[in-house]
Parts: sequence; structure tokens; C-alpha cells
Amino acid sequence: MQRTILVVDDEPSILTLIRHRLEHDGLRVLTAGDGLSALQRISADTPDLLVLDLMLPGMPGLEVLRTMRQFSAIPVILLSARNDEVDRVVGLEMGADDYVTKPFSVRELAARVKAVFRRQELRNETGRLVVHEVSVNLAERSVSVQGQVVALTTTEFEILTLLMRNPGRVFSREELFRQVWNYEVAADTRTINVHIKNLRGKLQAEASLIETVRGVGYRIRP
Repeated sequence: MQRTILVVDDEPSILTLIRHRLEHDGLRVLTAGDGLSALQRISADTPDLLVLDLMLPGMPGLEVLRTMRQFSAIPVILLSARNDEVDRVVGLEMGADDYVTKPFSVRELAARVKAVFRRQELRNETGRLVVHEVSVNLAERSVSVQGQVVALTTTEFEILTLLMRNPGRVFSREELFRQVWNYEVAADTRTINVHIKNLRGKLQAEASLIETVRGVGYRIRP
């Protein structure tokens, strides 16, 4: 089944460039030039992935992300300028999965898009993982903490299940990036740190389940 991607940017030349590359990869590409139009397309067309520029006229990209997370859990890749570090971190905290910094290579963006879809295709698993009071239903891709269901983004779910499959094993930030994103590129440790922070917040009483091994990375408490 053909995947659908919504690309949101107010620069027509960038929309055209991205659309041509992703369509060449066999993807169906929708576009929007502002935040309000993006929200309308997400509701009407239910795309499989959103590529979202942070700097949009009218409604900024972060506001689009905040609003859409109230009704949609689709993966999000942010497009940001080099001086948008604070907004990138905020975007990750709000549930974005990844980001690409402008000016960017459409080849890199296409690789990151493919990596998101590849992760989804490789995770057709069944069964359950249970560590302490955290339970993961792999078939339903759902997580519960002390019997209460918690909502995780795609990336948060992948990080948690990787750690839970290997209790006690320490994963470096670089290794987490390679295994979860499935994309060979230098890891931005801030991205990993933000996703771990989000996970701990959602695990609440079981937040200490994810331990930091100083100078190395993270592990599930054995």
C-alpha cells in the first residue's frame, strides 16, 4: 500500500524539491503552505507521516504539532533552521520523532523518511514484555504502567521496547540512535536525551526504571 506524506513549508521551491524526491521513491506526497491548511489536511487525509517546517506564517510549526498531537499520533520529522535549537528540543518534547536542519539534503530527508517506515514494517511482533510494573503489548503497540495505559510516540515506544528486551544492558546514545532510527548518521545526543526525558515523564512512578549510566548511556534497571 502506498504511503502518504504531508510536507508543510511556506517556501514553494522547497515543497517542489521534496515532493519530486519522495514521489520518485514511490510515496504519495501532499503539501501545505501554512499551519491551518496543514491541520485541515491531517484531519481530512490522515497521512502516514508529517514533514513539518517550524517557521510557518500565521500558525508556527510548534503550534501545529501541539494541536495535531491532540488527535493524531503519526510520526513527525521537523525542518528547522540552524538557530532553532530551542524550538527543536521543544518539538521533540512535544512528540516529534526526528528533525533535519536547514539547509538540508533531500537525500538525507528521504533516508530519514524511509527509516521511519522501515521501523514500522519490521515491528510486526506479537507477545508481551513485562519489566517491573511496565507492560508492553507488542501486537497492539500499547504500554501500561501499573495497569494504566500511557500514550507513547512511535520513537518513544521503540526506545522503550529495545531497552526492555535487554534489561541490564547499557546502550550508548549512538547505539540507540542507530538501532531505533535505523539510519547511519552521527547521533545528536540531545535528541536521545529528550526522548528519554519524555519516556520517564510518561512512566511516572516507574520513571527510575530507565537508568542513566554516566558517560555511557542508558539501561533498564535489572
